[in-house]
Amino acid sequence: MNARLKLDRIDLKILSELQRNGRITNVDLAERVNLSPSPCLMRVKKLQKAGYITGYTGQIDVAKLGETLTVFTEFTLKNHRQIDFARFQEAVGNIDSCVECHLISGGYDYLVKFVVSGISDYQNIIEGLIDRDAGIDKYFSFVVIKTPFVKNQLPLTRLFADRI
Repeated sequence: MNARLKLDRIDLKILSELQRNGRITNVDLAERVNLSPSPCLMRVKKLQKAGYITGYTGQIDVAKLGETLTVFTEFTLKNHRQIDFARFQEAVGNIDSCVECHLISGGYDYLVKFVVSGISDYQNIIEGLIDRDAGIDKYFSFVVIKTPFVKNQLPLTRLFADRI
């Protein structure tokens, strides 16, 4: 949908509640945002159709499945043409262990987050990127020792309250 939907405070509350608990019932959601169930459901459907809600997922405690290693990697590309950025993004986008990729400003071009089974898995991924000639000039790896917390919810009402 090309036209941007004009959101109000209730829409923002709905989005905030859904990012906390995507499995909340419509009745409970309506109660939390001070609407009756029918108008609440209509708003949720409107937000989905407009692309504000892109999906619902389950959060998995990966540590219960086994040990993993998280590595943040800074990449600098050899060249900085649009085709070079596209080639690199396609290469890392095809790696299932690549869970985030950010084009950034500063001393390097990309910050990429990998979640791998171990250091040899990570090494194979990096060697594969180099072998595929993804345009990498240099890279630096930062192995995560501990993750005290990860927040999956953004403070939507604080971030966007003054824009509504």
